[in-house]
Amino acid sequence: MKKDDLDFMEKILSKGHASPVPQEEVVSKNQSGKVWYLPHFRVYHPKKTTQIRVVFNSSAEFEGVSLNKKLLSGPDMMNSLLGVLIRFRTENTAVMCDIEQMFLSFHVDPRHRDFLHFLWFEDNVIRKPIIEYRMNVHLFRNGPSPAVATFGLRKTAADGEEDFDKAASNFVHRNFYVDDGLASLPTAKEAIDLVTTTQTMQVTANLRLHKLVSNSVEVMEAFPAEDRGKDVCDIDLRRDSLPAQWSLRVYWDLEEDAFTFRVALPGKPFTRRGVLSIANSIYDPLGLAVPVLLEGRLLLQQLVIMGKKKNDDIPFGWDYPLPET
Repeated sequence: MKKDDLDFMEKILSKGHASPVPQEEVVSKNQSGKVWYLPHFRVYHPKKTTQIRVVFNSSAEFEGVSLNKKLLSGPDMMNSLLGVLIRFRTENTAVMCDIEQMFLSFHVDPRHRDFLHFLWFEDNVIRKPIIEYRMNVHLFRNGPSPAVATFGLRKTAADGEEDFDKAASNFVHRNFYVDDGLASLPTAKEAIDLVTTTQTMQVTANLRLHKLVSNSVEVMEAFPAEDRGKDVCDIDLRRDSLPAQWSLRVYWDLEEDAFTFRVALPGKPFTRRGVLSIANSIYDPLGLAVPVLLEGRLLLQQLVIMGKKKNDDIPFGWDYPLPET
């Protein structure tokens, strides 16, 4: 048990995302059988080892049954990733932001919370006994959570359309991919107005729009440091170099205002499977790197043709070493 685990759980409990189950309910629910327990474990960011997240595993099975197997995932309400990225590049001033803990911002119907039980220390103190808790909000890895959260986010925009600028509602409906909002506008003033209005609109539903990043210093200066992205909240925006950002897993160079690539080729064996893995290791939803990646894909095509022409007595499977020539 690490202190990070306790700190994370403290955040969940203090924010009301989870609460203890009264003892009388524990007995009655266990007798009725209408309860499900979620295993949970810690996950560290591969590049930021100080960042921890506790994952509640809704796909864990007991006797062939899991919570996610029983839940309906709901409709696919996500915008096209390609469309969001292309619209992000149409105008001079680009902004990126996201909704803080989006899934955890939407409550589960009280009648369904007994399927989100988990075990943890009473009062989050290791010396105390383990008791039952239940989640009050939607979880990241639950099947229906993306549809529920997206519907809720858009509902706040639809409800606020009359009181706020329609552009803010359109931004939420068209330019969000899950919890990430990306937009581009002709001027810095328009970008500031859009984000400010959207923030105000989301506050009415207790949602927080934050982690703002822009290719415009003027836009970032218009917002307090706590609302800006982590990499740009403590720097001198006028003097320091603007750090590159990940934008929906695409590398965005703020200084050049261009999408680029940070390539770290994995160490793979010299086999057909290894060549396939390296050729597909570059995430490129817009196809910008296709001219460079085409050579590797052509090589893979040639290897497949060679495999078909080989004599059956000569091993040439996906995991056999490739010939040097």
